[in-house]
Amino acid sequence: MLGVGRTRTAVRCCAVLALVAAGTAGCSSSGGSSDGAKGTTLKLITGVKSDPFYITMACAAQEEAKKQGVKLTVDGSAQWDVAVQRPIVDSVGATRPDGLLISPVDTTALTPSLARLQGAGTKVVLVDTTVSDASIGVSRISSDNEAGGRTAAKALAELMGDKGSAIVISVKPGVSTTDARIKGFTEEMKANHPAITLLPVLYDNDLPATAASQIQATLAAHPDLGGVFAGNTNTAQGVATGLQAAGRQGTVKVAAFDAEPDEVTALKNGTLDILVAQDPAGIGVQGVDQALAAIGKKPVTAQIGTTMVAITKANLDDPAVAKYIYRAAC
Repeated sequence: MLGVGRTRTAVRCCAVLALVAAGTAGCSSSGGSSDGAKGTTLKLITGVKSDPFYITMACAAQEEAKKQGVKLTVDGSAQWDVAVQRPIVDSVGATRPDGLLISPVDTTALTPSLARLQGAGTKVVLVDTTVSDASIGVSRISSDNEAGGRTAAKALAELMGDKGSAIVISVKPGVSTTDARIKGFTEEMKANHPAITLLPVLYDNDLPATAASQIQATLAAHPDLGGVFAGNTNTAQGVATGLQAAGRQGTVKVAAFDAEPDEVTALKNGTLDILVAQDPAGIGVQGVDQALAAIGKKPVTAQIGTTMVAITKANLDDPAVAKYIYRAAC
């Protein structure tokens, strides 16, 4: 998101990204034919049920399931916590659904529960986040998060004039998507923007209030702070709040992942400068289709990458870009 008066080159570097992984062609909704699907049950367990990213994913998945003539029910964690999500997974496992779409909140801790589900015959599709065990999931569907991190770094470095210090604030270690974003961001900064000093990564446990406190403390300790990379929606909200409280909005440049309504408001008022938006709706649709393909013993695509776009103040009203803004309700 580029504020008023940003350079045209900065806008160009934030052009729409076509980060679709090889092999996604042929993974359209035709893969989940409703033939013989009557009576099929699908479950979706999202990462955080109140997060607009997951709300958008769930809405699209429900619409696709209805289109395919199957029943899909949605549940999700109240917060990003294994201790909260694991009982939901185990409860769903007891019902033995035909298919489970899940965004695991940890790369390892939920593997035993998911392995039991698979062993009982449920077709598991990992949506957005993944687990380290490659045997889990008939399909994995997510954004190219490393590429998104690199894009955020390039755009942020340009806005910072390739100088000063920058910091990453993210959720917590051990989350596949945000770990990949940090990796891409850090590698790009170190390789191509050596004059920018990277401060140690901070983790806010997905709590906006914590992120707000962290950014204010960082500003006090590092007055030359020129840029922030916020790893997800809640972190971006907290960073925006903290910068406003410190009177530094606009002077500290912010690249943030996701495009939920509050982030878009912050983009418009200049508190955030660029949003790397994912396609949660596309992930939800593909999740349903791949689950139904597996249940129907049809070809399944093991890895699917969905499109991402960079949203700036300059392109926000472009219909081709605006469609990626997340929904707060179905």
